[in-house]
Amino acid sequence: MPHYTTFVTLLAVAFYFFLATRVAVAHGKFGIQLPATTGNPDFERIYRAHVNTLEWMPTFLVPLWLCAIYLNDVAAAVLGLVWIVGRALYFAGYSKAVEKRLPGFFIQSTACFLLFIGAAVGTFIHWANT
Repeated sequence: MPHYTTFVTLLAVAFYFFLATRVAVAHGKFGIQLPATTGNPDFERIYRAHVNTLEWMPTFLVPLWLCAIYLNDVAAAVLGLVWIVGRALYFAGYSKAVEKRLPGFFIQSTACFLLFIGAAVGTFIHWANT
C-alpha cells in the first residue's frame, strides 16, 4: 500500500477545504449573498479558482493513485506535492488577476501529465509481467 501518496491525498483534500473557506470569506467580503456566485469580479475569480480545483481533482487523484500503486509511491507523492503547489500558485494568481493564474496552471497540469504517464507506464509494466 502506498504510504506517501496517502498523506499527499489528505493534504490535497485539506487544501481543497481551505479553498472552500476562502470562498465563504469572499462571499461576505464582497457582499455576494448566497446562493449567488456572480456579481463581483474579485469574488468570481476566487470562486472560479475553487471550482476549477474541484474540476481537476479526478484528473489528479486517479493518475496519482495508479502511479503510486503500479510504478512508484515516492515519485507519485512528489508529483502530488508539485500539483498542490501549482494549485496554490494558481489560486494566489487567479485571486489577483485572470492572467496571473497561468504559471500555477502550467505547473499543476504538467504534474498531472507526468502522473498520467507514470500511471500508464506502471500499468503497462504490471500488465506485461502478469
